[in-house]
Amino acid sequence: MANNEESRGLKSLFDWFANRRKSGSTSLERQEREIADGLWHKCSKCGVLAYTKDLKANQMVCVECGHHNRVDSDERIRQLIDNNTWKPLDEHLRPTDPLEFRDRKLYSDRLRELQEKIGLIDAVKTGLGQINGLPIALGVMDFRFMGGSMGSVVGERLTRMIEQATQRRYPVVIVCTSGGARMQEGMLSLMQMAKISAALQRHKDARLLYIPVLTNPTTGGVTASFAMLGDLILAEPKATIGFAGRRVIEQTLREKLPDDFQTAEDLLLHGFVDDIVPRTQLKNTLAQLIALHQPVLTTPHMVLWETMSLTSTAAE
Repeated sequence: MANNEESRGLKSLFDWFANRRKSGSTSLERQEREIADGLWHKCSKCGVLAYTKDLKANQMVCVECGHHNRVDSDERIRQLIDNNTWKPLDEHLRPTDPLEFRDRKLYSDRLRELQEKIGLIDAVKTGLGQINGLPIALGVMDFRFMGGSMGSVVGERLTRMIEQATQRRYPVVIVCTSGGARMQEGMLSLMQMAKISAALQRHKDARLLYIPVLTNPTTGGVTASFAMLGDLILAEPKATIGFAGRRVIEQTLREKLPDDFQTAEDLLLHGFVDDIVPRTQLKNTLAQLIALHQPVLTTPHMVLWETMSLTSTAAE
């Protein structure tokens, strides 16, 4: 009898632990489900869990370690542009498949799937708006669309935006994030480098301001063209910026590269970047730079002084 009671006691104890383990796994599943639903966000750098609403309020920058999480083009526009001032440009331009390219699937099918999944036509959004009341032309690349690769539509949209800015005498800001040229469009993709650069040269000849903002990552043909042609070049902290990949360079040079190679901090040290600006300060920094580079209006006192100087010079 005693043995039976002991065995029943042990059995009930095992049942209790089994039920507890089962309820614990259920709560764990529930917690994972809540995280998956977007209620919480785990920082990929420090591992801290943050309430997604608080993280978005801090512009997707981790409060604990300052890690800059990647944001999409819509979120970036909301962060930079004043409310109710955004006017998109050239939304009707759509990519095509002139080379009938095929890898694992047709390029045309890949484009259609991405457009349906992400809701973007291509890897950049362009438009006119205001930053703290100052008018600008803004282009924002989106890494979700084929790694932000630069295809014909990306080049055409940016070129048309820059030409509009030149005509209206607006400063240009381009937020760059890209893996480089789009291989599915071959030489047509590489031609966009020259096309955008030519439009920026005309913008510069008109004595207008251009500021690229380099975010993580900015590589390939984008770095080799418009990302490095700014009057002032800004970057986000810890952003990867370069042309060729780290592994390719190491294999070519046959030596180990420093850990901070191709980071924004390393480029700032070597003079390729003018300043590193945290995302939470980016809008105000851009507004200050644009305000400082506004054309100076000639006042009546200045006109009078210039007239007197010319008269004095002529008399001599």
